[in-house]
Amino acid sequence: VNNCGLQLVIQTSSIADKSKPFEFRINKEQSSFHNRLLQHDLEKNYLGRQGDNANFGSSSSITFPVLHRTAEEKILNCDRLTLERQKLTACPVIDGEDHLRLLNFQHNFITRIQNISNLQHLVFLDLYDNQIEEISGVSTLRSLRVLLLGKNRIKKISNLDNLKNLDVLDLHGNQISKIENISHLNELRVLNLARNLLTIVENLNGLDSLTELNLRHNQVSAIKDVDALPCLQRLFLSFNNISSFEDILCLAESSSLSDITLDGNPIAQETWYKHTVLHHMMQLRQLDMKRITEEERRMASVAARKEEERKRESHKQNLLKEKKRLTISNIARQWEIQQNRTALVASLNQDKDDEPCQINGSAAYVFPEESRSLDTILSSAVQGLSVLESHLVEVEGDTLCLYGAGALECLDRNWSVQTAGIIVTVSFMFIEFDEIVQVLTKLKIKFPNFVHLKLKETNLVTLQQFNALAQMHRIEQLTVDPQGNPVVNFTLWKYYVLFRLNHFNLQKINGIKVTENDIVMAERLFGILAYVASSDLPHYRMLSLLGESRKKQFHYLLEGKGKKSGIGSEENIDNRRNGEESTARATLSYTTKDFHMEKLEEIKERKAFCQTYVENLVKEAADINMKNESLQKLWPQMFIELVRDAVIEIRNKNSYMKLCLQRIIDQNQ
Repeated sequence: VNNCGLQLVIQTSSIADKSKPFEFRINKEQSSFHNRLLQHDLEKNYLGRQGDNANFGSSSSITFPVLHRTAEEKILNCDRLTLERQKLTACPVIDGEDHLRLLNFQHNFITRIQNISNLQHLVFLDLYDNQIEEISGVSTLRSLRVLLLGKNRIKKISNLDNLKNLDVLDLHGNQISKIENISHLNELRVLNLARNLLTIVENLNGLDSLTELNLRHNQVSAIKDVDALPCLQRLFLSFNNISSFEDILCLAESSSLSDITLDGNPIAQETWYKHTVLHHMMQLRQLDMKRITEEERRMASVAARKEEERKRESHKQNLLKEKKRLTISNIARQWEIQQNRTALVASLNQDKDDEPCQINGSAAYVFPEESRSLDTILSSAVQGLSVLESHLVEVEGDTLCLYGAGALECLDRNWSVQTAGIIVTVSFMFIEFDEIVQVLTKLKIKFPNFVHLKLKETNLVTLQQFNALAQMHRIEQLTVDPQGNPVVNFTLWKYYVLFRLNHFNLQKINGIKVTENDIVMAERLFGILAYVASSDLPHYRMLSLLGESRKKQFHYLLEGKGKKSGIGSEENIDNRRNGEESTARATLSYTTKDFHMEKLEEIKERKAFCQTYVENLVKEAADINMKNESLQKLWPQMFIELVRDAVIEIRNKNSYMKLCLQRIIDQNQ
């Protein structure tokens, strides 16, 4: 387009098709004398070249139009040529225009950059809105300062090695997915990569003169190397996928950055967005195209400090949660290893008691070496886990959570009155029930408001174990998790709990409210059990089980004043009202495995003592009997010798008397 508004459209044709003329159409609305001269010149130049086929290659090749301007046109626009909106599909050959400094091919259909390598003085090249797929044909344009290739189909930045003087590079609206091959452009001041397919901003090292970088409307989620640009002042990042400040943390290290836009990103929707950006980028003058005031800076600093404190606290809580999760996971693994070891030992003991089974006519045994190796594996696994905590004590609201057997020790420490007062629920996890039994009496003493007991992974196996809960003064709720407590698989376990803990006046079991019908059903199912237990128990054992406060009720039972079921209805009501245990129910007790093992050891010791004592008595009796038998055999001969010695001694009476007197004297001396 010249200064008069001339529009020139050049249509190409095949050299082989000589019947079809080569047309240069001028917009009739803007026709003038100069236009007609330019058209005449172009047609004359084309007709002169038609006869020389050697200049265009084979007859089947596609030729390019050759553009000549008149001397008058060259004078009017000596250093520039504009051919926009001319429906060009290729760049025309431009002869005699080596002095051109500005060339404009906007809004055409050009697919490749060519036929301009002779324009050595070209400074400005505009190929905006074409169909170019590759950057090429510009390697000889060493003087080029501005290259505009926006709104094309370029997928890769390449072939810019010789354009070291480039000042502006516009590649917006293409299909570029990576920033590359531009680190040598140390004179580049403006880089426009808006509306591409970029996800990461990188490879910007070497752009020492870059002052403006446009990355709007991409898919950028992380930014690198921006802090290495010493002259960068304006950065446009609107409408990308930046979601956290950590993704653009390197921007805080840039001392030259003054204007930045982040609107349209997920990060811009956060409440802390503006305060955080201003706090970390104190050198900014504009944010999202709005000027920053000193008041905004001050408020941002205050808000940022509060946000930092909140983040630190949140980070601390997250660390504690993660530590808690790892600790619980470690405790669970140790619990599983312990259960597997217990099951293994029980299996080995059972195998030792069983007769060898026949497999294919041969006896099959469990080899000790195999059991030892497995036990060694389990031990090494436990040692590997011991790096983490083996127990955990945590207070969550009104709930005290105890994980692992080591957590039971916390019940012996001094609890503050305030903390102990808020504890309503105590939860035991990954602890053997027999170990829990030993601390049940401490719960009500330590935590006066305790009313809810939770058990999970405590190895509750038999109904008899629920008898141990009678040691507590009172609970209103009981929760037994099916996980790690096989007793829950028994259909009647809830009714047994209601019967055995009748004096507790339980309100809920596993979150389900207890009704009067449940209590009546429990009494019908297990009432006779208490009667049988109390009837078969000797009186001295009954008295040892009951305290002084229960002896009166026991005598009441012996006198037959109660019902045969083991408890009278009046006594039952009084016990529930007073929170006291009935006499018959007290006979249903539970002995822990450790206590049972101690009793077994004591019985074994007594048995061994009795066996040794009896063996000694038998041995002594055998010796006495043997001596008696020997005496019976020797006695006749001994008697004869005694009589003979007596006769011999008293045969001489005087000698015998002297001998006797001498013996008496010797004894007195």
